[in-house]
Amino acid sequence: MSVRSNPINWLARLILGLVLALGLNGLGAWPGLAQMLEVEPVFLDGLFLFDVPAAGDLTAVERALAIEANLGPLVESAEPVLVQYEFRGPEGSDGAAQGGNPVILADDRYIMTVTNADVQVGGADSPQAQADRWVRTITTSLTQAREERQSGFLTRAMIRAMVALAIAMVLHLLVGWIWHRWLKPLLDRVTFWSADEDDGVANVNLFFRLTLFLVRGAVWLGALTYVANLFPVTRRISFQVMRSLRDGLFARSLMLGTRSYSLLDLLLVVATLLGLVIVASAATNVLRLRVLRVTGISLAAQEAVAVLSKYTLILLGTVVVLQLWGIDLSSIALIASGLGIGVGLGLQGLVKDFVSGLVLVFERPVQVGDFVDFGQVKGTVARIGSRSTEIRTLDQVSIIVPNSHFLDSEVTNWSHGNPVSRIRLPVGVAYSSDPQQVKSALLDACKENQEILSAPGPQVFFLGFGDSVLNFQLLVWIAQPSRQLAIKSELYFAIEASLRDRRIEVPFPQRDLHIRSGHFPIDLSPETQQFLQGLTDRSGSGPRGGPRDGSRDGL
Repeated sequence: MSVRSNPINWLARLILGLVLALGLNGLGAWPGLAQMLEVEPVFLDGLFLFDVPAAGDLTAVERALAIEANLGPLVESAEPVLVQYEFRGPEGSDGAAQGGNPVILADDRYIMTVTNADVQVGGADSPQAQADRWVRTITTSLTQAREERQSGFLTRAMIRAMVALAIAMVLHLLVGWIWHRWLKPLLDRVTFWSADEDDGVANVNLFFRLTLFLVRGAVWLGALTYVANLFPVTRRISFQVMRSLRDGLFARSLMLGTRSYSLLDLLLVVATLLGLVIVASAATNVLRLRVLRVTGISLAAQEAVAVLSKYTLILLGTVVVLQLWGIDLSSIALIASGLGIGVGLGLQGLVKDFVSGLVLVFERPVQVGDFVDFGQVKGTVARIGSRSTEIRTLDQVSIIVPNSHFLDSEVTNWSHGNPVSRIRLPVGVAYSSDPQQVKSALLDACKENQEILSAPGPQVFFLGFGDSVLNFQLLVWIAQPSRQLAIKSELYFAIEASLRDRRIEVPFPQRDLHIRSGHFPIDLSPETQQFLQGLTDRSGSGPRGGPRDGSRDGL
């Protein structure tokens, strides 16, 4: 992934998102969400009218049912109904005291009495203003309910529902197209990560997938809510679901210290912290690609500085975000202690790997770019993360190794301190070969390879006499440990050609078997002994063959 855009735009968008998230913190104070009074909704033919509290001897539920029973027959009336309010009598049928409170009537039919508690729930300035507001609501709902009872309404509602679902499907596909065809290329242009450099790509992709899911979910939720509100049968269910969802998101039921928080607050905190991680990763990669590379320090030092900078930004940013959100860090001390116990008991492996990652960053026994030999794994260290290390093998396969394994096990680091290393190539030749000629052949083979260092120069050691061979060892120095397998292969090709030019034979393993005459430890019949003696005499009287080239008698 190449750097093709100004990082300021990308960082500005993320910071703007953080500011908006912080501003949404005030949504928890949504009007009417946290009422002290117990209320119950009132419906007319599935249409929500308003909430009413308890009044007189009636509970909120009983009062709502009484109002719905008074309004129900009005929908079936063929004549227009005049809804108004007036002041009358000492007490209404819903159990509320009348002491000067307005009474809502439909023609001469009693509907309800507006009390001071209704004012607290409805949000008006006075009972009279609240009664006037509810009169308009009842009138509008009665008109809509009568229209929905006319012929042809069900057909029109079905057509609207199908159109709404079709629009939702189009928006679903359109949002996916925008996300993948527009936002994804934009992400490629404004980010600084490649797939093998950092976890930032995974974090940003996760963020975009979550936003895509939320936007599509909002589209379908709006469409289904609209369809449900078209039909009287499903209106009440839709209202109850939406109210439960709203109350679940905005109800401030979680106490931290002296302040209460809602589920939406926690979701915004999590989203803000995720944005903080993305911002820290972007800033760290800008530091790595635009600043540290200019300094000319080693790749391992660049990675160490980048990792420390990222962790520092995340830690400081988390503290700042929590403070801006009004979360006192001392109030979560109990939660932190509980998490500490959980970490000590159930997350020992993760903590061990995390601490090992810090040790690797500070002590640097293994650094990014080192060529290591770890058990059956041999490759270059591509990334050192907080929990694991990525090793890219010679076959270009990424192997993820927990950080603690590098401290618990022996690791051969060919690049530690000095990348110059020596490789050994054993060579065996026939006994008829001249050792000096063999030495010259091996040294000549090294001269053709440009990857072998001239200082220290190649060396040839005569190790001794083996079975059927003279054992030599060629030692050469190289500056690229990751190329040792390819260098060995090229050297063996050159050695074979050099030995063939000098007619020096590389023998194959062999053994000579000698049968000595003697007596068997068992008794044999005279006929068997005579037969075996004849075989021995015939083999001894024939021509004796000398040993093969490159072998010795008695071996």
